[in-house]
Amino acid sequence: MFILFTCSFFVQAQDVLNNLEKEYINTSNKITEQLNIASKYATVLYFNGFKSKSYQILETNISSATKQTDGKYATILYAVLAMNYRLDNKEAESSKNLNLSRIYSLKTTSNEAKGYYQYANGWILTRNNKIADAVASYLKAIKYYENSTTTSTLYGRFANTVKELSAIYSNLNEYQLEEKYSKQFLLLASKQNDPNLIFDAYMRMGYMYEQKYFESPTNIYFRNKAESYYLLAITTFNKNKIAMLNKSNLSYAAINLANLYIGFDKDKAIHYAELANSVSLENGDAIHIASSFGILAELAIQDKNYDLAKSYFLKASMEIGKSSVKDNNIELSILESLSDISVEQGNYKEALTYYKSYVDKYKNVYDQEKLDITKRLESQFDKERQEQKYIKLQLETDKKAQEIKLINILRAQREQVYNNLKLVEENQRERLKFSELNSEKKEQQLRLAKLETEQKNNDIINYKKLLAYKEKINRYYIFSIIIFFVLIILLLYAYKQRVNSMKQRDKLHVLELEKERQNSKISTLTALLEGQEQERGRLARDLHDGLGGLLSGTKLQLSYLDTDQSENLKQGIIKSINQIDGAVEELRRVAHNLMPDLLTKYGLQVAIEEFASRMSNSALDIHTEFINYSNSISEDKQLLIYRIIQELVNNAIKHANASEIIIQISEEENTLNITIEDDGKGFDRNRLDVRKTAGFHNIESRVQFLKGTINIISELNIGTSIELQIPNH
Repeated sequence: MFILFTCSFFVQAQDVLNNLEKEYINTSNKITEQLNIASKYATVLYFNGFKSKSYQILETNISSATKQTDGKYATILYAVLAMNYRLDNKEAESSKNLNLSRIYSLKTTSNEAKGYYQYANGWILTRNNKIADAVASYLKAIKYYENSTTTSTLYGRFANTVKELSAIYSNLNEYQLEEKYSKQFLLLASKQNDPNLIFDAYMRMGYMYEQKYFESPTNIYFRNKAESYYLLAITTFNKNKIAMLNKSNLSYAAINLANLYIGFDKDKAIHYAELANSVSLENGDAIHIASSFGILAELAIQDKNYDLAKSYFLKASMEIGKSSVKDNNIELSILESLSDISVEQGNYKEALTYYKSYVDKYKNVYDQEKLDITKRLESQFDKERQEQKYIKLQLETDKKAQEIKLINILRAQREQVYNNLKLVEENQRERLKFSELNSEKKEQQLRLAKLETEQKNNDIINYKKLLAYKEKINRYYIFSIIIFFVLIILLLYAYKQRVNSMKQRDKLHVLELEKERQNSKISTLTALLEGQEQERGRLARDLHDGLGGLLSGTKLQLSYLDTDQSENLKQGIIKSINQIDGAVEELRRVAHNLMPDLLTKYGLQVAIEEFASRMSNSALDIHTEFINYSNSISEDKQLLIYRIIQELVNNAIKHANASEIIIQISEEENTLNITIEDDGKGFDRNRLDVRKTAGFHNIESRVQFLKGTINIISELNIGTSIELQIPNH
């Protein structure tokens, strides 16, 4: 069976690298900010293939960092340099720089920097297979991070530490500790709000639940949790494509999902395997291409389509050959799977060829690993155990070769097996006869069981009849109780309706009384206003016809007097005539105020304009504005509105000492808006209630009669604005 090994390669997107480069250049005049970004920039350069530039950036900034009073940045940069040298298998340089990081960590007060040194130390120990020491170093790093002040990088560095611990405990099958640190990794990644860390955390959680599911295949909960976290990882990647540093993350998650679906949902397994294949082909990630082909081959084997499976494995092998990073485990798995497929197809010669290639590859890997481990671990290398492993593999190889030889022998012995099958067939005939005897015995037992079943059915039928009778009685009682409750509810409903009806009648009666009071009030007010206007008209006519005529006659008589009299008498007559002219003019003004004839002849606009012109003088300027006014309201309403405006203007003249008054009338669809503004001395609304004055009472009565509203706005030493809204229908 093909074994899938998935890994995440840190292939940085070019736009992210460009952004970091710009940010690094922009901080060239700010040493602290440049030192802060240098570690991330150098790491990204390293994993993007610019190793020499990465080392140059680190060396340059380390030179600046060592001159700082605090050893924070020197600690971090030396740690990054040590990890890079370890990746390049330069262990002497790695150890030297890690020691320098330790020395500067003793000179800093930054717990975050101290924690980062411990993280780097644990990271290198992990890759040197010193797992116990690595765990101890990671735990020290966690203590420093927990006691550190929050910075922009703290949660990210903290998250990477617990991620390493989670991976270690996963390899040690310590599932409780793995779960603890996996969940902590997800929490810290969320706090850092870095989509790359969040993606890794979702993948870590998904892998943890996937391992639990493989341990307990009947526990669907673990499988569903693994599926949900892998899907969250894919969603995170798709939402943050620009910010994702690792282009292979999408194919990485798709491969894990496809591998999970293999056992229970073939269609989804194919979907995600094909997604991983297309994405990895686009990115040129040979390991992921090979892995996706391997999953597709596994699915083809399930369908017994061995030719298709073999073609997928061969494609995977070609992709592994192209990769600059060799994964020997995948190559060994492919060769073993090809050998198994050849056995299934009966091509034992080809199977033996693939298996010999598998053994040769394993020997080469073993020799190379032995050489690498010898260089890395020197005296700590356990030669005896590795030799035993190699001997065991050789024995297994010989055993496999013997098995293949036996298969060839078995192939030659098939004819003998065929002859043996004839003997087996005769034996089966004898067994068939024996089975027939057993069948007759079982038929008798079935007939007996049938009689017993019929008896039980009769008992059940009788019992059902009894139950049906009881149910019928119970239904009768239940029906009677329901009818009783329905009657009670109907009576209560009828009573409630009667009460509501009586309350409604009372409310209607009260409303009728209120309506009558309003009608009475309106009739009284109408009669009062009509009486006032009639009385005003009568007074105006009496003054004009009576007193006006008398004054005119007196003036005429005076003008006929002999002007040849003495000069004093002449001057007295002229003065008397002038006084009579003034009295006649004042009489006309009073009569006009009592009954404006322009209003009845030409309408409200002309009457108001004439009133404003008449009331204006050198010390007072009254302006009028008519907006969309159509003169469509009735003559009675026009008279009332004229009286209201007349009273408000007179009040402004008498009490406000205004120098300017504005009368504005605008007509909307169903409303007449009237505004009277003055620049007088105003008044304090809290100290003076204008509604208690007699003049304003008359104004308010007229506004109520017109079913309008009035709003007064006044400020001391600024002026007063009175707004009226009157329906015009």
